[in-house]
Amino acid sequence: MQTNNQLSFGRVTLGASVMLILAFLMLPVVIVVPLSFSDARFLTFPPPGYSLRWYHAFFDNPEWIDAARTTFVASTCAALLATPLGIMAAYGIQNGSHWSMRYLRTLLMLPLMVPIIIVAVGVFFVYTQAGYVNTLSGLIVADTMLGLPYVLISVGADLRTFDRTQEMVARSLGMNRLRAFMTVTLPQIKASVIAAMVFVFIQALDETVVALFVSGGNNQTLTRRMFVTLRDEIDPTIAAISTMLTAITLCLVLIVVVSRRSASAARA
Repeated sequence: MQTNNQLSFGRVTLGASVMLILAFLMLPVVIVVPLSFSDARFLTFPPPGYSLRWYHAFFDNPEWIDAARTTFVASTCAALLATPLGIMAAYGIQNGSHWSMRYLRTLLMLPLMVPIIIVAVGVFFVYTQAGYVNTLSGLIVADTMLGLPYVLISVGADLRTFDRTQEMVARSLGMNRLRAFMTVTLPQIKASVIAAMVFVFIQALDETVVALFVSGGNNQTLTRRMFVTLRDEIDPTIAAISTMLTAITLCLVLIVVVSRRSASAARA
């Protein structure tokens, strides 16, 4: 009886701790959203009044729109490039028997393991030599490199639990490796592929440190412009942008959750 009471108390304590941590993490979002609808010139909480003033300020400013366009183009291209590259790498690492495969995985995971400021300095040094600083192509390549670990983790996890016998049967019936993968394996790991693509897009959408080093001029990202604007003045337009970015991120996460549930239901 005493043991059951202790277990119940432990569960309640754990649940309360988790709720407090989640509340602490969500507090900035809860504050920023009302601020984005404030009609005040400065950031004040609670807002004295509500309007869409700062959303209009964003959409009516061509510099903000250009930065948003650069961000979405770079994020989309990075997701479209990193996903197939990461799938190929994850498949090769999972099915390869050469000793170098484990070192290849470590190499591809380095952007996630090394502090981002060190990665940014390294990318900036290479780009200055190659002439890629402040270019859209350079930004896409950097975001693709930073997104590869997410694809490797997501797709690799599904490939480790996938029954390779199915693909081997397809190959024994005359299919080559590529066709067997596209026909048999890929449909069964599509949820992890969608999740990987979404994570790469979100990572590129929110990336700030590398963007501060390699983007600028006509190719500066939204996050970089937000950072520079905050340094010069506290513009409530940033609250509106933050709210929109948060909403986009939440919608994308919901897509991942739905695709995961659909895949689980299909397998069941």
